[in-house]
Amino acid sequence: MTAAVSISNVSQRYGQATALTQVSLEIEAGEFVVLLGPSGCGKTTLLNLIGGFTEPTEGHILIGTRDMAGVAPKDRPTTTVFQDYALFPHMTLRDNVAFGLRMRGMDRAKRSAKAEAMLALVGLEGRGDRRPHELSGGQRQRVALARALAVEPDVLLLDEPLGALDLKLRRQMQGELKAIQRRVGTTFVHVTHDQEEAMAIADRIVVMNAGRIEHVAPPREVYLQPKTLFTASFMGEINRIPVQGGNAPFGPVPAPDGTLCIRPEALSPHGSLRIGLCRIDDAAFFGTHIRAHVSPLTAPDLRLVVHLPQSQPVEPGRVLDLGAETYVVLTE
Repeated sequence: MTAAVSISNVSQRYGQATALTQVSLEIEAGEFVVLLGPSGCGKTTLLNLIGGFTEPTEGHILIGTRDMAGVAPKDRPTTTVFQDYALFPHMTLRDNVAFGLRMRGMDRAKRSAKAEAMLALVGLEGRGDRRPHELSGGQRQRVALARALAVEPDVLLLDEPLGALDLKLRRQMQGELKAIQRRVGTTFVHVTHDQEEAMAIADRIVVMNAGRIEHVAPPREVYLQPKTLFTASFMGEINRIPVQGGNAPFGPVPAPDGTLCIRPEALSPHGSLRIGLCRIDDAAFFGTHIRAHVSPLTAPDLRLVVHLPQSQPVEPGRVLDLGAETYVVLTE
């Protein structure tokens, strides 16, 4: 089962505090959408509104064609996976996964078979008799996912489900989560503050800030063609350079006024937007690249971050001829 989600002019206030302001968003059936932003931006509030854990102050939320106003969480075609796995420690994995089916009145034989199928889906085939304490963090998260999918929701809501995992396991689970979503075809709405995680799993990223949506687009567009300075700065590292009258501190730019935004990896000797000779101030080896600070000779007060190849000589004082391969100029 799967369904579209339509969010129309939703605002949420708690007393004098405003959590969301006139948020509108269309999520297609079967889409993997990630709500991304810093703490306090409203992403979890929006997820809770979709799940029915609170009601919006203004606006409407539809799942499929049904207005969710006044519909309790248990009656919505949604389930939620939280960061803490909330597994029952005294139950087997099979019974944990089958719990929602039991609450819906499915007989034991059928729900046990469904639970085993869900455990196989998340890579835990044949482990139904184990208890949660026998599993790693990543395996427990898979059980929580299997339990949520077992009841066949139209929309699966995920509230920072990978946040408690270490970096290596989190990256592994990102790939598995995306693969599972493709197999089941359910609409996924996933909350995170991790930009790398969002880009790894999302069909579209919804960048949020201060209770509003800043940008909605596929990961590549959000990263390379941000619409706002907030999006440009939040989605990884970026150089922000003032432009006035068609000129940046180092020379002419094909835009009258605004902020020139250049990703560190976009700076190279071959870029079409010429920055010119730059002196290396310092550098550090990051494994996949060298991260260096450089200053244009024509604008020594301007300090840029550049990612250089592993083999690049980077002693301080060395001069590089640099340009930008891709960039945007934002006028906000």
